[in-house]
Amino acid sequence: MAQAIEMAVQNMRTGRGGPFAALVVKEGAAIASGVNLVTSTNDPTAHAEIVAIREACRVLGRFQLTGCDIYATCEPCPMCLGAIYWARPARVFFAGTREDAAAAGFDDSVIYSELQAPLSERRIPMIPLMRPQAQRAFQAWQAKTDRIVY
Repeated sequence: MAQAIEMAVQNMRTGRGGPFAALVVKEGAAIASGVNLVTSTNDPTAHAEIVAIREACRVLGRFQLTGCDIYATCEPCPMCLGAIYWARPARVFFAGTREDAAAAGFDDSVIYSELQAPLSERRIPMIPLMRPQAQRAFQAWQAKTDRIVY
């Protein structure tokens, strides 16, 4: 965790992004790292955990992090939390809390509340469209004999 915290401080000082970093560790060794690159890459998904997960999956040659641990300098935001669950690491360790992040100007509380709100009440309109037609893609997936389940 100390290494991740130092990476976060350095990332902020160099102006590459926010004060966040993450490491993916397998069998006691860091196999990937990531820092927040949102502002330097103009990519709102370039959070430290996402960057580290992408790199770890590339290194391992697979899309899941079974048997790995993630060390993040802050409690994962909703987007990173979703990515973490899809990646399926063994454990996640974090230093700062979501309250610490909010106090520093990184408040995700709106996203947490939006997830619980009905579609019709969300700040960004979420409008269902062509659901019956979209079922074709799911049916094709279910019929695919060589699909890779994830």
